[in-house]
Amino acid sequence: MKKILCSTGALIGIPNGRDYRLLEPLSKQLTCDGFEFMMYSSWYEKKEEIKAFLQELKLFIPVFHCEKSIGEYISKGNPEELAEAFRRFEVNCDLAKAIGAEKLVLHLWSGMVSDSNFQSNQAAYPRLREIAESYGLVLGIENVVCNVENPMKHLCELREAYPELHIVFDTKMAAFHEELEQLYEKEYEWLWKDGHICHYHVNDYNGGYMDWANLRTLPIGAGKLDFERFFDFIREIGYEGDYTLEATAFNSEGIVDVEMVNEQVAYVREHIG
Repeated sequence: MKKILCSTGALIGIPNGRDYRLLEPLSKQLTCDGFEFMMYSSWYEKKEEIKAFLQELKLFIPVFHCEKSIGEYISKGNPEELAEAFRRFEVNCDLAKAIGAEKLVLHLWSGMVSDSNFQSNQAAYPRLREIAESYGLVLGIENVVCNVENPMKHLCELREAYPELHIVFDTKMAAFHEELEQLYEKEYEWLWKDGHICHYHVNDYNGGYMDWANLRTLPIGAGKLDFERFFDFIREIGYEGDYTLEATAFNSEGIVDVEMVNEQVAYVREHIG
């Protein structure tokens, strides 16, 4: 059965002190089927207490979103920073396995350096996949935004080099580069026809091409994406996997809009059948 997940990053952020303990009361109010756990850089020293908390809480967390600085370290590409990237990635894998996750979401490139040194990102992939597999996890590379090229170009390059590539496809990230339409084109049917897409992030976007001022994660209906077409296509191709909602749900005071999240869940549930 297809599952609708909520990213913990949509619920926990700087305004509410990145307090992971909020998951206990929030999980009782949300109608999602489970969660995608978002790791933050400030949580490495708290890893064991977070692990114990989540194991006690027993939430369904099939997807783990790796901490974003990993991709930035890889992008920089010098030996010391690559070593740190792999060290951090293994910490993420250990926590992911401990809380019951099956899939990882990774920003293979990230930060200001982004994809400006893509050969380093591509070269790091097989080692990352090897580490993930040693923990029994499926590594999914997200189509994150670029500041030099575009994510689809890099995904094609990765797939050419590594035919076993798994992808986490984000609707907002694709729209930012005007690449959402490519999902429906025959030239890119390998994305879904060969099973490379293993998970979808379903978020709205209200900007133009590489419109950095509008790179916000919006709930469905708050932007301009055609989700009727998107879900019609998803049903047509027979995708049986899961979805994550990532739209920021907390305000400047850290209060979470539970109703908004639940409305998103209801919308996706209606459209996936």
